Amino acid sequence: MQDTFRHQGLRKRLVQELRGLGIKEEKVLLAIEKIPRHFFIQTTFEDDAYDNKPFPIGRGQTISNPYTVAYQTELLELNDGEKVLEIGTGSGYQSAVLAELNVNVYTIERHQPLSNKAKRLLDNFGYTNVKTFYGDGFKGLPDEAPFDKILITAAAPEIPKDLLRQLKVNGMMVIPFGEGDTQEMIRIKRLDNNEFEKETFSTFTFVPMLKGVED
Repeated sequence: MQDTFRHQGLRKRLVQELRGLGIKEEKVLLAIEKIPRHFFIQTTFEDDAYDNKPFPIGRGQTISNPYTVAYQTELLELNDGEKVLEIGTGSGYQSAVLAELNVNVYTIERHQPLSNKAKRLLDNFGYTNVKTFYGDGFKGLPDEAPFDKILITAAAPEIPKDLLRQLKVNGMMVIPFGEGDTQEMIRIKRLDNNEFEKETFSTFTFVPMLKGVED
């Protein structure tokens, strides 16, 4: 697969669309403009890769639309060198966006084929600041904790307590919360060991976050 001038032009158009939708963080927009999204989806959908819409990636999972990726990333308020846990590697596209923002990414996926495929792709891009893991996202990565930021890319029916414990004081978690057709995007900040502050943002639609693993 190649990244042609046409693909690059379509990404520039997509970035302008995201600006129009309210995405302001330039470094997030630059990451979206740089990363060839068509590498992360099935070739069937390549012609539409830079439309602002999700696509199936197998195992009942999707690659989120670029606006959702940009919106969640912007909410994280990332700083250089931070340690970020991503729950739900999926295609690896969101991991790549995070990697472009000069943070250290720890990403976990419960579907082994998706995890393996994303790892190969991210390795091919040369991201040395991404570590992929196969496991249960509800449990997180206690051996790698604590994290400055945690990003959840599936609809959580509950706030995972194990993940809250893996968040640094003053760290933040961005999570689509709720069951049903739509979820509220929530940002949780850890104020001290036992106190958390919650902010609620727009509504989105995500596939459900499930417990356990699938090989």
